[in-house]
Amino acid sequence: MTLNQIISALEKHYGQPEPPVIRDPFGLIVWENIAYLVDDDRRKAAFEELKKRIGLTPAALIAAPLSELTRIAKLGGIHPALRAQRLQEIAHITINEFGGDLSSVLQLPLPQAIKALKQFPSIGEPGAGKILLFAGAYPLLALDSNGLRVLLRLGFGEEKKSYSASYKSVQAALEDQRGNDCEFLITAHQLLRQHGKELCKTNNPRCDRCPVTRSCQYYLQLKPG
Repeated sequence: MTLNQIISALEKHYGQPEPPVIRDPFGLIVWENIAYLVDDDRRKAAFEELKKRIGLTPAALIAAPLSELTRIAKLGGIHPALRAQRLQEIAHITINEFGGDLSSVLQLPLPQAIKALKQFPSIGEPGAGKILLFAGAYPLLALDSNGLRVLLRLGFGEEKKSYSASYKSVQAALEDQRGNDCEFLITAHQLLRQHGKELCKTNNPRCDRCPVTRSCQYYLQLKPG
């Protein structure tokens, strides 16, 4: 199956995913840092509370009492004090390095844009790619760990010793199938992530319910005979 066929099969199985909660780069970095190891509903609740109580601008985050940011960050799981500090760090970087407007990153050539975004807490190369994709700046095949696992099991790329090497291997394998449609690639990101969370899990995957088993190398290796 091609990437398009895989995403079509997943969309038929799961339905059209919800659009991203936010698309601007500053908001996306805040989204990544407002919660840790929680489900999407808790992350969204913490994000909406921050938006309502404090605001989603660098100036608002810097002006907010750290105690109030910590209280909101508690909605997003463990280490709330650390994540509250990171929110203000994000704001300071945005003001000091980007004049308070992170949208300028979207105009940079891709390598520089990724390097710029990696200055922020919790943002590695995959996270930077997701931000640039969701903001509509670059048509990238952005993957989280769930989506990466799905594509590796389907036979794209090779699992390497490091996460970064595995990620690059999958990217290289699908480079000629990626296309230039950001909206399709956002849908791909969301559906691959959902599939990895719900059926194609790390342990005890539900291959009996998977809509793409006929093309899955992982499944074919497990299948008797």
